[in-house]
Amino acid sequence: MDELIRMTARQAVAALKNREVTPAELIDAAAKRIAAVEPLVNALPTLCLDRARAFVETLVAPDPAPPGYLYGLPIAIKDLVEVKGVRTTWGSRVFDKHVSARSGYSVERLEANGAAIIAKSNTPEFGAGAQTFNDVFGTTTNPWNTALTPAGSSGGSAVAVATGEVWLADGSDLGGSLRTPASFTSTVGLRPSPGRVAAGPKALPFDTMSVYGPMARNVADCALMLDAMAGFDPRDPISFAAPPTSFVDSVDRALTAGVLPSRFAGGCRIGWTPDLGICPVDPEVVEICAQAVQRLAKLGAHVSDDAPDFSGAEEAFQVLRAANFAASVWPRIEGKTELVKQEVIWNAEKGLKLTGVEVARANQLRGEIYNRLSAFFETHDFLCLPTAVSPPFDHRKRYLDEIGGRKFDTYISWIVITFAITLTGAPAISIPAGFTKSGLPVGLQIVGRPRAEAELLALSAILEADLGLAARLPIDPIVGSV
Repeated sequence: MDELIRMTARQAVAALKNREVTPAELIDAAAKRIAAVEPLVNALPTLCLDRARAFVETLVAPDPAPPGYLYGLPIAIKDLVEVKGVRTTWGSRVFDKHVSARSGYSVERLEANGAAIIAKSNTPEFGAGAQTFNDVFGTTTNPWNTALTPAGSSGGSAVAVATGEVWLADGSDLGGSLRTPASFTSTVGLRPSPGRVAAGPKALPFDTMSVYGPMARNVADCALMLDAMAGFDPRDPISFAAPPTSFVDSVDRALTAGVLPSRFAGGCRIGWTPDLGICPVDPEVVEICAQAVQRLAKLGAHVSDDAPDFSGAEEAFQVLRAANFAASVWPRIEGKTELVKQEVIWNAEKGLKLTGVEVARANQLRGEIYNRLSAFFETHDFLCLPTAVSPPFDHRKRYLDEIGGRKFDTYISWIVITFAITLTGAPAISIPAGFTKSGLPVGLQIVGRPRAEAELLALSAILEADLGLAARLPIDPIVGSV
């Protein structure tokens, strides 16, 4: 069982394809691991093991199989995404007893590509707030120190992957919900370009702020899951076709060549910023990320202290997020606010009070930021920066309220370093960059050109191989203290 759990997702899929192991054996291995670690981390509060066993009993792989086909690999789905016949709560007491009558589009695609869904991963209520706790299932803890938070809102998915409960998990990302938990758990989280992964049904099908994406223990596994998730779906108006070359092939070719991807004759050009010029960042986090970027320089990249101007990012995002909550969350909680946490109510009510002038200005600011990033990518291949402004913190804190004496204005202000990137629509990944002196994970955020996930994954895989941190997972949870 331990040997199976320690396989990478690609190794497990290869073993399934070659019939060296069966999906049922992997489900049993995952179930045993879940029973062992869940009391310490609370990452997968809802299990659907019997559903998964029934699914793999009738699973027949197509010949030829498409890129990203998973052959019955067990995975987890975030509790913001519906899975037919399974309890889905959105982390809210409003939906405590809800059992889904249908699956979301992303789940349908994953199951069509051979994914065996064995659990729902924990999330904050309606995904609001980058700290994974709710009144339905309680708090998810960080396996590197169980007194700390794995962040959120895909905290349950990140912990499930990090501890070996599953080989892959999905997540969603509005303000940083794939990237921040990846940073806090030493996993890989990719926020794809809007439309890369079809999503829905949604109240706002044309929304480009919230996306679904993969979480994994390493970059190649992340590429595998993206292959399983990506593609056009006519029900999602912004979705588009998967590329002719699979993401796994792009990663493998880059690792074989050992050359950093670039559009420039002189080689890969990377801009580095410690803070986007808009927020405080813990000095140890900055140092660890800066050292990782210097590894890229030693691998041949031209690294410069250069980044687009992100001024206005917090104002724009706070307004557009509030408008999103007014349209997508408020109709679900109106008349039931006594069951909902205060931050969700505040965010939705803020959206209801917005004026046309405020929304127009937010969209204008977003456009200006995008145009400045576009200009940046005329002379650079990638932008590197810290994923999170701090290492993991006490899970009893609802959110991080200050760094170095500088106060944050709202419950989501501390993730401005990720949600500023959200505004651009560019793909962004968090990969492990190192550990603090106290042994806590730190992630490096790498931003690529819009729809250039293949280049982004290729660069990330080369740096990951150089850093050599992926082999530290899966981890047995460490019972710690603040």
